Amino acid sequence: MSGEAPHILLVDDDARLRALAGRYLAEQGFRITQAESAAEAREKLRSLDFDLMVLDVMMPGETGLEFTGDLRGDRAPTMPILLLTARDTPEDIIAGFEAGADDYLGKPFDPRVLVARIRAMLRRAQPMAQPATPLQLGEAMFDAGRGELVGPNTRIRLTGAELALLLALAARPHETLTREALAAALGLDDVNERAIDVQVTRLRRKIEPDPREPRFLHTVCGKGYSLKPGP
Repeated sequence: MSGEAPHILLVDDDARLRALAGRYLAEQGFRITQAESAAEAREKLRSLDFDLMVLDVMMPGETGLEFTGDLRGDRAPTMPILLLTARDTPEDIIAGFEAGADDYLGKPFDPRVLVARIRAMLRRAQPMAQPATPLQLGEAMFDAGRGELVGPNTRIRLTGAELALLLALAARPHETLTREALAAALGLDDVNERAIDVQVTRLRRKIEPDPREPRFLHTVCGKGYSLKPGP
């Protein structure tokens, strides 16, 4: 993110919600671009740079979940995505995280909460200090400042949520962190255990040679997770 005001892409098929939320966010100092569909948002992404996307789940045509999954391919693998959803059951929330979202907010929402979530996500997306000691995960080294894993022939970018999760674990290697502690590191409120498990699964896909047999990020049954870095 540059020295300019953060640029937010607000995607929702509800014109009234876009107008109200867009105006409030602009008053809070954000630059706002709006889109009414995933197709229009995709066009905006081709020509403009954004710091974060606020995306409705239940849109006609391509849903927010489908769009998120597509963006997490090669279109926008690291841009923070906040999902807006009128369906905020645990199952719906898990589906959002599995698709690659960084956070969610149920509708209807207080615009002040929306701003707080956005600012927290933008902070997580900023370059961060390296762990006290270099973190090696197999052949890859963790570059916290760039939010990347760098290997001999690979460079893997982490999303804001993945980066925050890995930093929290790296700050206390070989210790067990509870799901509650990891939820706090991710800035998530009232998230059930399975939601944290989903984020851990996504991180394992990037740091583990075989995510089904973790070498580095271990589950501690009944307690939480522990990171055990090494060659």
